[in-house]
Amino acid sequence: MQYREDRYQKRISILGYGCMRFTRKGGVIDIDKAEKEVMAAIDSGVNYLDTAYIYPGSEAAVGEILKRNGCRDRVCIATKLPQYLIKSEKSPDKYFEEQLKRLQTDHIEYYLMHMLTDIAAWEKLCRLGIREWIGRKKAEGSIRNIGFSFHGNTDMFLQILQAYDWDFCQIQYNYMDEDSQAGRAGLKAAAEKGIPVIIMEPLRGGKLVDLLPEEAKRLIRENSRGWTPAEWALRWLWDQPGVTCVLSGMNSLSMVVENVGIASRVRPGELTAEDFALIEAVKGEINGRIRVGCTGCGYCMPCPEGIDIPTTFRCYNRMYTENAGAGRFEYIQIIALQKEMSDVSKCIECGKCESHCPQHLEIRRELKTAGKKLQPWYFRIGVRLARLFKFW
Repeated sequence: MQYREDRYQKRISILGYGCMRFTRKGGVIDIDKAEKEVMAAIDSGVNYLDTAYIYPGSEAAVGEILKRNGCRDRVCIATKLPQYLIKSEKSPDKYFEEQLKRLQTDHIEYYLMHMLTDIAAWEKLCRLGIREWIGRKKAEGSIRNIGFSFHGNTDMFLQILQAYDWDFCQIQYNYMDEDSQAGRAGLKAAAEKGIPVIIMEPLRGGKLVDLLPEEAKRLIRENSRGWTPAEWALRWLWDQPGVTCVLSGMNSLSMVVENVGIASRVRPGELTAEDFALIEAVKGEINGRIRVGCTGCGYCMPCPEGIDIPTTFRCYNRMYTENAGAGRFEYIQIIALQKEMSDVSKCIECGKCESHCPQHLEIRRELKTAGKKLQPWYFRIGVRLARLFKFW
């Protein structure tokens, strides 16, 4: 494993463990499976674990895994204050104390204001005394580093970056988001201030691996490098010295082994002009096919009507990145044949999803379009017959 330093010369593994996507059984995290995967990563040198208050069961799972294995001192925990829920000066303490209990610890190494989207959100927190609260927590040692995770445009990122003496930040960044959200400009600005940058969504929720167009897969498969799609995406990030740590939502031992192996071999600045040309060709293939730029982050969930928004968009995009049958078949399996069918027809256009979407997608409009494409008339008849057979 390789490491890069934070603002205070503490070493952070260049590969971090994103704990939002632990495998679930019946809606509950499979703690034994997650433990095997997390411990394999820790034993391989991963020392940065990222979770958040709103990731269901994640903080408690991380705390339990570290307690079972007596390895709290081997890792740094990063978790996030749900700043959008803060209504008073007392609110931060309520959430923070709950997080410490879930994580079974008395301190957090890396604490973030979760999902800042504009400077107004930070200014609201300041009016509620967040600066003073942070100062107290850092003075007592229960918070070691303070940062923010960001979903918004580049201009807002730069304003937030200048608004406080941050210890680190976390941005969505990958070769498809080079010029969106904080983007390369934001990464460069943070590096110039000496602020470590943690990367989320390096594979766009797996889309830069599983949902690549066939032509993009062929370009990668036939390249002499012999790298997998995941390796290309990760190497693109680690090629940039301003990237401190890349989070991966690993939920299998094979993913841990692959990602750790890449993180052990990669060196910044080693990609060639030919390598960048291949990535540009892959980007061209993706941009020509994707219909909705959903990353599958899940911030739009839960939908009050039970619609599985990320899965709907994934199936819709799959119709165009692979083929129509593949997208519709996945939609049948995951959505249409559930006992409580959660298809897009249930949408009441309340707009709650859009208010939380980091990508600022017009979800209501896109859901209507996706629904029409995923459910042609003959599909709806077939689903009704299948449901009668399945649930009779």
